[in-house]
Amino acid sequence: MPDEPRSIPELLRQRVDAAPDKPFIFSESDHRQFTYKQFEAAVKRTASLLAANGIGKGDVVSLLMPNSVEYVIAYFACWQLGALAGPINSLLKAQEIAYVISNSEAKAWLVNSEFLPIVEAIQDQVVRVIPFDNEAEVTADERGLNTDISLEDEAIIIYTSGTTGKPKGCLLTHANLIANARQISSWLKFTETDRLLTMMPLFHMNAVSVTTMSALYAAGSTVVSSKFSASRFWQIISDYQITSFGSVATMLSMLLSTYPDGVPEGLKTDQLRFAMCGSAPVPAEVLRRFEETFNCLVVEGYGLSESTCRSTFNPPDTRRRPGSCGVPIGNEMRVVDEEDREVPDGELGEIVLQGENVLKGYYKNDLANETAFRNGWFHTGDIGYRDADGFFYIVDRKSDMIIRGGENIYPREIDEVLYQHPDIAAAAVVGVPDALYGEEVAAVVVLKSGATTTEQEVIDYCKARLADFKCPKTVHFVDDIPKGPTGKLLKRELAKMLSA
Repeated sequence: MPDEPRSIPELLRQRVDAAPDKPFIFSESDHRQFTYKQFEAAVKRTASLLAANGIGKGDVVSLLMPNSVEYVIAYFACWQLGALAGPINSLLKAQEIAYVISNSEAKAWLVNSEFLPIVEAIQDQVVRVIPFDNEAEVTADERGLNTDISLEDEAIIIYTSGTTGKPKGCLLTHANLIANARQISSWLKFTETDRLLTMMPLFHMNAVSVTTMSALYAAGSTVVSSKFSASRFWQIISDYQITSFGSVATMLSMLLSTYPDGVPEGLKTDQLRFAMCGSAPVPAEVLRRFEETFNCLVVEGYGLSESTCRSTFNPPDTRRRPGSCGVPIGNEMRVVDEEDREVPDGELGEIVLQGENVLKGYYKNDLANETAFRNGWFHTGDIGYRDADGFFYIVDRKSDMIIRGGENIYPREIDEVLYQHPDIAAAAVVGVPDALYGEEVAAVVVLKSGATTTEQEVIDYCKARLADFKCPKTVHFVDDIPKGPTGKLLKRELAKMLSA
């Protein structure tokens, strides 16, 4: 085994040196494939394209693309230069994207042509736009790419929704990404024979860390699918001989609905080891039915962008405990009280983390850093407990965050939009249980005197200003919203009321 790499480009070079002709990445949508050597060459050509457009070490390059091999190449091209990849959630609206680009101080956009209308809608952003649809169209040479890159250099700036309503930029280093890839691949025993399927969006760390970087670290292969398709899923598993895939609970539910009788006849899925599932707990009944119907183990994990991706996994063997998010895979975890004192096993408290996979910090946000990194531990805001055997359980969130189909949604951001509506006097957004998505967004609204706004008008107002997945699916009109003695809206009471 070569020495531990000092950067992501060095890790890729180690794989090229060891097995240049081994297939590394497959494009499921158009059946292209790249060996390790071919992939590195495409990365260097794209890095040269960025360099020719003035991008150098430390610069941020925003990435706005559909799931594709080109997206993965773009990440690695940034890292080849020592630049920061800034993935942008393609579900966001133009004004949300404008904030991310402005706040990150991006120097360029690498953009697929399908998103150019969004680029054109943000006229006030003075950022160089570099169209990038197909790596084969890049003709730049590989000169000038000998940038000295270290483990501590920043590799990604990825934005997470904040409780204040404004997203925060998480800074992840080369060390963070390599460490998490090592932790994941070692814990799940990935080897060069593994072939992982990426169908989670590449603007999230799950796809980057769990099924891309982990495949690279294990010297295995990865398959990029443009999006999750329940109807084509088992055909892809069979065609590419997938051994594991990343998912969220919603995907498992959709597969059960589409294939109630199990894997279609004639498809080869014996090589499939397990499904990796995260973002939100899998309902026990969904987990049981999925495993029985498809004879495929579901391995749950816990993590967040701030921990690169994964911090825990349930062991993929007889020790696995349904309902638990598992045990730490290489970082340290504790459960603490309000004074940051560790609580006994079985008692609820806040989950805190330490380790190589924990972010460097939030970009230009001293207050967020001071709050999150109290007493040397990263505070997740998640409430849970640890049992006597060291297994962790997540039971609630300290914040009001909603997790809908794997997407994190902070109600405060939606509240602020609702309060801008001319007919709304008061509003509160909460998450309510949903059989398919885990949680769904519901708004409770008090109208101004004499106003006659309808539910659909409120929803449309939000859709014009927010990504669709953040928008309320139901609006409930009330005379008053319950408040505590200090005037704080009692969102938990609202959530209970709507759930009932």
